[in-house]
Amino acid sequence: MAAKIRKGDQVHVLAGRDRGKRGEVLSVSPADERAVVRGINMVKRHQKPRGMNAPGGIVEKEASIHLSNLSLVDPSSDKPTRVGFKTLDDGKKVRVAKRSGEVIGA
Repeated sequence: MAAKIRKGDQVHVLAGRDRGKRGEVLSVSPADERAVVRGINMVKRHQKPRGMNAPGGIVEKEASIHLSNLSLVDPSSDKPTRVGFKTLDDGKKVRVAKRSGEVIGA
């Protein structure tokens, strides 16, 4: 199955504590259907010291969020959109924004 949301995409949060916020996708786990988004779903974790470079303490980091709670931001209208797929004349499969019909990241 082709991924509708990929690393580097700009997304809008549809549900949860951070509803309405936007961020960049840092990583996607297709098996779990979850993504990590910069600045979204921040949680506090107790971290053990790992030498001089990584001190211990309570650190804040991004937790994963389910893909159903994210919507891709349309590059032309800057609003959330659904994603479809289209095959170009040269046989390449690309993502298409349903709101504007524009090809995403071609």
